[in-house]
Formats: sequence, structure tokens, C-alpha cells
Amino acid sequence: MVATTAPSLTEEILRLKKERNAVILAHNYQDKAIQEIADFVGDSLGLAYKAKETEADVIVFCGVHFMAETAKIVNPGKIVVLPDANAGCSLEQSCPGPQLEAFLKANAAKNYYVIAYINCSGHVKALSDCICTSGNADKIVEAAPKDRPILFVPDQNLGSWVMERTGRKMDLWKGACYVHVEFTRDSIQQIKDEYPDAKVVAHPECTYAVRILADEVCSTEKMVGYCRNSPASTFIIVTESGMLHRLEREVPGKKFIPGPTGHCACADCRYMKLNTLQKLHDCLRDLTPRVEMDEELRKRAEKPILRMLELSR
Repeated sequence: MVATTAPSLTEEILRLKKERNAVILAHNYQDKAIQEIADFVGDSLGLAYKAKETEADVIVFCGVHFMAETAKIVNPGKIVVLPDANAGCSLEQSCPGPQLEAFLKANAAKNYYVIAYINCSGHVKALSDCICTSGNADKIVEAAPKDRPILFVPDQNLGSWVMERTGRKMDLWKGACYVHVEFTRDSIQQIKDEYPDAKVVAHPECTYAVRILADEVCSTEKMVGYCRNSPASTFIIVTESGMLHRLEREVPGKKFIPGPTGHCACADCRYMKLNTLQKLHDCLRDLTPRVEMDEELRKRAEKPILRMLELSR
């Protein structure tokens, strides 16, 4: 009798994906194993496009909750699942929907044009005029009405970077990504001194003190193109550690060094790292945890997302 080998976890995931007619979307900050099994790996803007365009019946979103919720907003008829329901986001948490709603009511006379970074809840999106990502924030802000003041939520660091680039004054919500604010001026200067020929590439969610040390400040997607096209051979990457795998895979032959934080050699998002291959397998098998939304809220949240996608083309 010939012994048979049990299918690997990866093989089971691929089988279930086919059986469910599912697509696996993964953010750049996911672990290497998840990135390598995904159908598409990208930043928030790229993933939003893929979620809108997919013909799959099931969207498996390997990222954090607001990303899966965004996919559900633009795909109400599809099943959207994420491997771990507890994969949240400190930026989303920094701007609760009820708090923003109360602020807008209290300041109704200002007639704010609200631009929300995509790292926010569906409730916040529903209160917004347009959504942006780090990859298109300049364009979204420049397209905003000139006769209305802008309220930018929830990331004050991204907002201040956009103000520097566009010259457009905005009121900034006091929110931040807990991962990116852990990079410090001293920690980045120290690694720069250690690798004087390396180019420093930082995400705009970093603080101003870190951004001014960078050779390039850009979204994770634009990091790929910058590193590919630069004549430099070594780069210090100042963002969540998962990005290094994508860079190593798509820009071979160059060296990528994780930017150290004030207390460790690299930066891991505890929420992004909650997702695992086993959880990915289980959510495909069980089609849970599912993202569900109130339809009226979903419709309101969809409008500013579609506005963003149209302006970004």
C-alpha cells in the first residue's frame, strides 16, 4: 500500500481559495508567508482598487479591520472575511466616529471639508467628503474646494507632510500610528551614521523629526519604485518591517535595512502580525470572521471612497 502525504497548509489554502472562488489580498505589512500566497500585495490605495475590481465571490483581506471594512463598503454583495477580527489599527482608534461627529456638529459654522485618511472606521468615512491614502493625499487635498477649510483626520503626521507639500492649510486631528511614531530622530540618525551611503526612505506617518532625515518620504507602494530606480544599492526603510520582504522580492540585488525605533531594531505592527497562515486557512474554511455593515452607513461611507478612486485615476 502506497503511503500518502497529507496536504500542506499552503496547499489547503489554495484548494479552499479555488473552492470558494476567493481572492486573497494582503497588505505590505503582512508576514512573508502571507505575502507569498496572496493574489495581490499592495498599499491601501492599490488594495482598494483591487477590492473594487475583483470578480471573486469571497474577499479574504489579510490586513487590519478598516481595510476589510473598506472592501465590504465597495463590495456589498460579496463575502468579506479577515483572518483575525482583533486586527485593529491605532489610527482608527484615535478618531472614534461619535467623537468626530460631535466635533463637526459643534463646529458646523466652519463648514469643514473633511478629508479622512483611509485608516479609519466606516463611521468616520461616512462623515467625510473624501478619503485619501498616503499615495494620493497630495492629489486629494489639491482637489478640495478652495472656499472651505479642510479638516484632515486622523493622522496629524501625514496631514502635516501634505501641508508641507501642497501649501494648503488644514486643521489636523490629533491622531498617529503607534508604530511610525516609535521611530526617533536619534534612532534614524544612528543608523544613517552606520550606513552613510544608504538612502533613507520613510513613510509620511513618521514624525517631522524623522521625515527631515529621509532622502525620500513616500507611501509603501512608491517605495518600490524609488528603490528600483535609484542608483543606490543600500536603503534604510523607515516603516513597518513587513515592507522589507516585498522590497527584497521585487527589487533583487539591493540591500534593505529596517529602520530601528527608539527601543528595537525594527518596527512590527502588533495588529498586522495577528494574521497567520493558519488563521487564513480557517477563515477560508469557515468564512468567518465576516465583515458586516449597516446598509445606510455603508452607502454613506462608499461615496467618499468612490470620490477618491475617481480622483486618483
